[in-house]
Amino acid sequence: MPRKENFKAAVTTSDDLSLEQLEEIRQRAYELYQARGREEGHDLEDWLQAEAEIVAIKTDARKP
Repeated sequence: MPRKENFKAAVTTSDDLSLEQLEEIRQRAYELYQARGREEGHDLEDWLQAEAEIVAIKTDARKP
C-alpha cells in the first residue's frame, strides 16, 4: 500500500474540481464499488481511482 505522503500528491483539492467533476467522480467511485460486489472498505481506493480517471479524461480532452 502506498505511504500516506504519496496520497497527497495524487489527490486534487475540491477547489481544483468543478461540482460536475466531483459528481462524475462520485458516480464512478460508486460504479467501482458495485463492480467489486459492494465489498466494504475500499472507499478511498475507489475514490482515488475514479478521480484519476476523471481528471485524466479532462486533461486528455484539453490536449491539441
